[in-house]
Amino acid sequence: MGKKLFVGSISYQATEDDLRELFSRIGAVESAKIITDSHTGQSKGFGFVEMSSEEDAEKAVADLNGSSFMDRTIVVSEARPQQKREQRDFGPGRGGHGSDRGRGGFGKGKGADKRWGRR
Repeated sequence: MGKKLFVGSISYQATEDDLRELFSRIGAVESAKIITDSHTGQSKGFGFVEMSSEEDAEKAVADLNGSSFMDRTIVVSEARPQQKREQRDFGPGRGGHGSDRGRGGFGKGKGADKRWGRR
């Protein structure tokens, strides 16, 4: 199995094929992934490349870290293991949206009674 590399400061116009092409100049690339926003599909400006060998990965870090790629200076380093993310349970029917309690909604929050003539 190869070694996964983190690639930061990627141009927002770059595609995964562009990234794969850049790293394939160094050695065999198993995968190239640009991370995108789940709602907009817009690139977040970073991604991951998996090289097929440790030697190719080390050479890619040495040759490409701090280099110019699509008018941006990219950062290339060994990827850290992914952190386990906390699961959030919003309960049935809540759809991930909390209530407006304490956020100044109508009839809620500090001073709401005075504004609406309530006691």
